[in-house]
Amino acid sequence: MSVLAEVLLALAALMLLSTVVVVVTIRVVYTRVRRSRVVGASLLRVRATLTVGRQHEVLRLRVLLSDTLASGREALDLADRTGRPRGDLHRLFERIRGEAAAIDAQLTLLSSERDARALADALPAAGVRVEQIRALVRRLRAAVSTGLVGATDDALTGLTADVDREVAALDAGVRELHALNADSPLPGRSAP
Repeated sequence: MSVLAEVLLALAALMLLSTVVVVVTIRVVYTRVRRSRVVGASLLRVRATLTVGRQHEVLRLRVLLSDTLASGREALDLADRTGRPRGDLHRLFERIRGEAAAIDAQLTLLSSERDARALADALPAAGVRVEQIRALVRRLRAAVSTGLVGATDDALTGLTADVDREVAALDAGVRELHALNADSPLPGRSAP
């Protein structure tokens, strides 16, 4: 009987340990998924699609704000990868993100508003703030683009000159080859 009790005790311990491991794993995965920006943005987009009325407008503004910030981040990441001078763009973008976070908090508060009149009064001002953030990010993207285009224009000018030179050399070579072939008969052909 004691062997059976030991086996059952060991089995119970294994089951308890497995349950603890599964619960901890599920909790870790859940927290990572919950904190994920991609998942959060996707859920926000789904909520904005499924919601109607003024709440839809609030969620649409939040999606617009989120997309705008992602666009600005991508532009700065691209500027970092190319190694072009960036000046204070990162610091400015962080300030923009700070203001956008405050606007997003206001929009989150508005999304919980149940008074239709208060919501209707607050939406135009929120829309203006989101547009201001979008305009700032557009200007930031334009600055990054200008830095990339200026360097690209110089490189393309040099590349165009090199290609033109190579095409001219190939044309001269083909003309010379035709001239040589016209002067000497091909094997198996008689000269004119």
